[in-house]
Amino acid sequence: MINLKHLRSGASRTRLRLPLVWLRNLGLDPADQFLASYPRSGNTVLRFLLAEAITSAPSSFDNIQRTIPDIGVHSRAKSLLPDGGRLIKTHELQRTEYRRAIYVIRDVRDVLLSNFGRETAMDAIPLASLDDFVPLFMQGKMSRWGAWQEHVADWLDSPIARRGDLHVVRFEEMRADLYGTITRALEFLGLEANFDAIQSAIVNNSLERMRAKEDNARTLPQTTEEHGRWIGQGSVYGWRQRLTPKQVGIVHAYAGEMLDRLGYMSATSLGYRSDLNSGTTPASGLVLGSPAPLPSASPRKIITPATANARTRQQHRSPFQKLRRRIGGRTADTFSWYRH
Repeated sequence: MINLKHLRSGASRTRLRLPLVWLRNLGLDPADQFLASYPRSGNTVLRFLLAEAITSAPSSFDNIQRTIPDIGVHSRAKSLLPDGGRLIKTHELQRTEYRRAIYVIRDVRDVLLSNFGRETAMDAIPLASLDDFVPLFMQGKMSRWGAWQEHVADWLDSPIARRGDLHVVRFEEMRADLYGTITRALEFLGLEANFDAIQSAIVNNSLERMRAKEDNARTLPQTTEEHGRWIGQGSVYGWRQRLTPKQVGIVHAYAGEMLDRLGYMSATSLGYRSDLNSGTTPASGLVLGSPAPLPSASPRKIITPATANARTRQQHRSPFQKLRRRIGGRTADTFSWYRH
């Protein structure tokens, strides 16, 4: 019997999705900015934190698309940024339409495990063995967004990175310093940081509260399996308790150069556990050492906070620009699998 989930998931990892990607990226505006990452890297949590820090209003999985939407359902999103721009979440490779972005990076060894847990729990892949999954994932065959190392390189070496319009956030540093991460992100977006709003966002989006939001969501596909939740454990270097030496070796064969570039420690220097059946809980919320700074061609550029209301700024767009944004956005929404 044909498994339709497997069939659709497999098709999404081929060139068949390219026309859909193009359609879902219609209706963007030069003032829009983006929250980007490879899937399962932590940008959902940062998305909620930024949404509440900017608006001072509670966010849920049922209303987040109106504040910081996924690409493809951005037509009705609020204009939160200077010059009437929107903040839009994407997992796509860097595109010419993406003129300014925050990019979240997480150790691929944790990303791999999070993707495996989610995909198997949702019955989206025909693999039950992590041994089978690891090489295929590192080759980019288990994700519609390709291989992790190629995705990261595409963003870090992009034109916007070279001109200082890419702000990189490490997941591990975000876990260790939420306030600093949010403050720097807001500055990059051209917004003023409000202490009370940031503190409230941090309290309202703890791991426990994010999981409660997931449980109460009406618009998310649900799973009863713990490792398949939308909001994972957020572990930092949790891979040390779960990956075998052979699996780590495969990861390094494909992504070792990028791991070195990013300053993530090797499996040997971290001394990962060999007693994988000990039942030890993966490390969570701990940063083991300081990663090397990311290379950059130019200093990070900061936009001066807007002095005029974003809605007033939008009025200066030509009728053609407004029409293109409206029609393009509605077209993108039509071809998206997401719903408001």
